[in-house]
Amino acid sequence: MKDILVLYYSRHGATRELALALAHGIDSVPGMQSRVRTVPPVSTVCESTQPDIPRDGPPYVELRDLEECAALALGSPTRFGNMAASLKYFLDGTTPQWLSGALAGKPACVFTSTGSLHGGQESTLLSMMLPLLHHGMLIVGIPYTESTLSTTQSGGTPYGASHFARGGTAGPGLSTDEKTLAVALGTRLARTAALLEARP
Repeated sequence: MKDILVLYYSRHGATRELALALAHGIDSVPGMQSRVRTVPPVSTVCESTQPDIPRDGPPYVELRDLEECAALALGSPTRFGNMAASLKYFLDGTTPQWLSGALAGKPACVFTSTGSLHGGQESTLLSMMLPLLHHGMLIVGIPYTESTLSTTQSGGTPYGASHFARGGTAGPGLSTDEKTLAVALGTRLARTAALLEARP
């Protein structure tokens, strides 16, 4: 089995829901399995620390998770049209993997959630692609052959899976369309990884 890293930061749970939907899609592809990881929050107080193991949810990511993965799904809530500082902080520490080319040639996708309809979902997805491109990764999106992309009344973009938390941060969970598109993206990422792994 090849591991696909699903790495995300989630403050109120919506991005975590998307991560689990992507993981479901990944796990549906023979020979592929999801490895779900998160990052700790960044504190404004220098002395503040987090426990080595989160109180709930998946473990914190380690750099070896990147090195060992066959593909990467990267997710963050929207922060003014950009990824959250916690995820950016982790990515800023991946220079050794960049220098060694550990991620070069591996497929990747991105996903996000926001509490407002026009909260910068697409710019967040595009900004998350930038460090992945610097690492030499192959970006996978959601094609319009996924019919739900043309009919969704909630989240979902060709750049990646997304969620609009109606009613703000305490809004309802993923819509049916959002979940369908997230699962489809996870499946597509895993199939792409399987095809690349099968290369001579």
